[in-house]
Amino acid sequence: MPDVCETLTVPRAGHLLHVEVAGSEGVPLVLMHGFPDNLHLYDELMPHLGDRRVVRFDFLGWGRSDKPAGYPYTADNMTGDLAAVIDHLGLRRVVLVAHDASGPPAIDWALLYPHRVAALVLLNTYYHQTASLRRPPVIALYSTPLLRAAARKLAGRGSDLARRLYIWQVGRFIRDDRRRGPVVERLCDNFVAAQPAFWRLNDDLLGTVLTRRRRIPDLRRFGAPVRVIFGVEDRSLNPRVARRFAQLFPRADLHLLPNAGHFVQVDQPERTAQLVLTAG
Repeated sequence: MPDVCETLTVPRAGHLLHVEVAGSEGVPLVLMHGFPDNLHLYDELMPHLGDRRVVRFDFLGWGRSDKPAGYPYTADNMTGDLAAVIDHLGLRRVVLVAHDASGPPAIDWALLYPHRVAALVLLNTYYHQTASLRRPPVIALYSTPLLRAAARKLAGRGSDLARRLYIWQVGRFIRDDRRRGPVVERLCDNFVAAQPAFWRLNDDLLGTVLTRRRRIPDLRRFGAPVRVIFGVEDRSLNPRVARRFAQLFPRADLHLLPNAGHFVQVDQPERTAQLVLTAG
């Protein structure tokens, strides 16, 4: 297991990103979380990565990174967060590992700098609107224009409702009964502070997936290896979404893991780690 050998802060747009670096061997793995979580989403995966150099960080608004009030938490700005971390650490080539909402920023960065991408790994994530893409119930509640104002007003009367919705939704993301409680508790501790980022990213969600459709031709021309790893029991970012990724990228391979849901790195950490380590 790579022990955390360095914890640092990286400047980004006048704010600070929390970054953790472990291990020393191989092309660095850059692990990215989605929403509504943080870098601790990968805690179960880390023991299976050996001495591989691993970089994981919290996007602005999440975890231990700064949470500036009024900041535009968008997929485009998440791409800027990723670029800031890679450039600050002086990483020439990377394996990008994206989950959930980090799919658009990871893919956007990869399309900008394909020569710096040793491999792109997609874990139960999304990029553009497709017929098979489904929003999880709580994400749909907070991102649908006619519903989100009322839902947020109700949740804003106290953190208890928002917390209960969070526990319910994140609990549904995990199939492993043994891990569900500890993981939900670990991630939930930070959620109240991260609510502004969560709501703003929900505002940005529909625009993100619609505008990325115009980049489909770029995906078809992307030359680096792409490994698609999805838990088959995810009803939202489901196997049909995974197969669509595998069809679009010319050098993609597809791995659908049984007994795993949306948090595939939690439900199947050992197998996911094997696939991540051999990507590219």
